[in-house]
Amino acid sequence: MDYVQWTNETSITTFIFLGFQSLHQFQLLLFLLFLVVYIATVAGNLLIVTLVAADRHLHTPMYFFLANLSVLETLYSSVITPRLLSDCLSKSRTISLGGCITQLLLYSSLACIECFLLAIMALDRYLAICKPLSYQVIMNFKVCLQLVTASWLIGLSVSSLVVGMVSKLHFCGPNEIDHFICDMNQLTKLSCKKSILAERTVLVSCSIVTLGPFVLIVVSYVYILAAILRIASSSGRQKAFSTCASHLVVVSLYYGTIVIMYVVPTKNQSPAFQKAISLLYTVITPLFNPIIYSLRNQEVQGAFKKLLLHNLGMK
Repeated sequence: MDYVQWTNETSITTFIFLGFQSLHQFQLLLFLLFLVVYIATVAGNLLIVTLVAADRHLHTPMYFFLANLSVLETLYSSVITPRLLSDCLSKSRTISLGGCITQLLLYSSLACIECFLLAIMALDRYLAICKPLSYQVIMNFKVCLQLVTASWLIGLSVSSLVVGMVSKLHFCGPNEIDHFICDMNQLTKLSCKKSILAERTVLVSCSIVTLGPFVLIVVSYVYILAAILRIASSSGRQKAFSTCASHLVVVSLYYGTIVIMYVVPTKNQSPAFQKAISLLYTVITPLFNPIIYSLRNQEVQGAFKKLLLHNLGMK
């Protein structure tokens, strides 16, 4: 155990990830599985970004936000999965305190930004369906850029505040993190001097970041659903709903896991359950998002076919 002297106490400078201990005999299989998922995640999300950038028919607010979401998912997965892959093949799963805080800051920032971006996407759908005549005036490129920039600034600010509180905690042992990432809940549990202020700051900040945008999403979709039900033709209702269905699925997956992890009390949750939930929103969800958004989206499918034919030299 690495340590330094700190006011007559041992101060931890290195943590050990316990990871998936119960599956140690399947580490190579897990490595191959996570590697395939990571490659597919990066390829799928970068394909979405490429299609939106290359096809002028996708130069709309909805696809601008979708491209930004894909960039976030790529970064999010890249913060978590490479380290996870390394730990699958390594017997020494250690990480320095500074490295742990850095990882926590990066993935918590991206998670906060995604919460706000998903709320912005819901607001965009509300304006497109409920305010169609003024939609293009309100959602011009400048406004879209300002909204995305604001989500980044707020997300970085909130996560920096929370991680700053966690970084001030004193760790004197044990130094084993029963997780595969530097999870905020795990770090607060390992602190030898409990800080009520830090714990309350984490709880309040996570609640605001998750529940605030979630309320905006719910309110937006209540108005959207009411507007869809007023559409006379069934084909019109189906088209309007199809533009929102993918976003609803993504929101349900993402917010469901986040709320379980950081808003619902974790006292009755086993470490195995927490790791499974974390795996879902850090590794699996970024893979599903490009699939969900493109599966029933004819515009994305059409853009992909055009790009494919262009690369094959066919008109």
